[in-house]
Amino acid sequence: MLQLLKKYIDEAKEAANLETLESVRLSAMGKSGAITQALKALGKLTPDERKTQGAEINKVKEAFLEAWSARKLALEEQELQKRLFENPVDVSLPPVMTRVGRIHPTSKVIDEVVQIFSQLGFTLEEGPHIETGYNNFTALNIPEHHPARQMHDTFYLPAQDANDETLLRTHTSSVQIRTMQKQKPPIKIIVPGKTFRSDSDQTHTPMFHQIEGLYVDKHVTFQDLKGCLSEFLKAFFELEELPMRFRPSFFPFTEPSAEADIGCKRTAEGVEIGMGLDWLEILGCGMVHPNVLENCGIDSTEYTAYAFGMGVERLAMLKYGTPDLRAFFEGGQRWSQQYGFNPY
Repeated sequence: MLQLLKKYIDEAKEAANLETLESVRLSAMGKSGAITQALKALGKLTPDERKTQGAEINKVKEAFLEAWSARKLALEEQELQKRLFENPVDVSLPPVMTRVGRIHPTSKVIDEVVQIFSQLGFTLEEGPHIETGYNNFTALNIPEHHPARQMHDTFYLPAQDANDETLLRTHTSSVQIRTMQKQKPPIKIIVPGKTFRSDSDQTHTPMFHQIEGLYVDKHVTFQDLKGCLSEFLKAFFELEELPMRFRPSFFPFTEPSAEADIGCKRTAEGVEIGMGLDWLEILGCGMVHPNVLENCGIDSTEYTAYAFGMGVERLAMLKYGTPDLRAFFEGGQRWSQQYGFNPY
């Protein structure tokens, strides 16, 4: 009987593959396996026979399990080497990153604009969303009873200072004031950020993004402003030639003030930026009012400055064809997949 059981040890050692090895295990150690049945039959023997044969059968069992385990490891290694040979893997390659998410058009445009102006010598500045009435209005030469200060246009907060108002900034121009108060000319900054106004429709939202620019130095002229904006708009819209014109306008903080238009062509599909018979308003600009310079401690007889501002979402709508401003802030996944940008 022991010789019959030992044959399973040899079969385990000689198994050609894992399937055959598993079949041998079941034949020897399964519920109906030979070794299992032999152990069960010990109960019918006398105590002396059970002690002698039990020890022998257990030795065969342990020898079989040892041979089976060793062969299993060897066959698994063979199988692994076979798979590696058939499907080679370069373990020196970097891991594959899970590509999740899209870059929002607003973030994309801010990065593009800041990059272009940085190449024109501007440095990045930022400021707080909660501002004082002085920085947001008074220092910018906006009169006390100007319509922009009214409750229906501005989000006012409980006053922290009895001598001044506290509000959510209505434009990023307040950062210009903060910068001119702490720095001496020359100053050349680009200021992106969130702004807040009480307005909401297809082309307006209560929160939106602006980018403002400021250049303060001796002998800064309107000609410098026109050249800077022309270079920026051609770079941003990726055009070698872009018609541009300036129309007189009014802003309390600039004098003279202007609205800048760029050439376009209107088609059934929408607006095409570039050569055409139509014009499209793109931004506001002008020479900084002497009162604003003086409010910040800069001598307006020695220094001049220009400033400009534009809406980020408007730039994104014009360049990337997003139709509704409100969708920028709804956070829909399908919208992000369609209009967002692959970060990789």
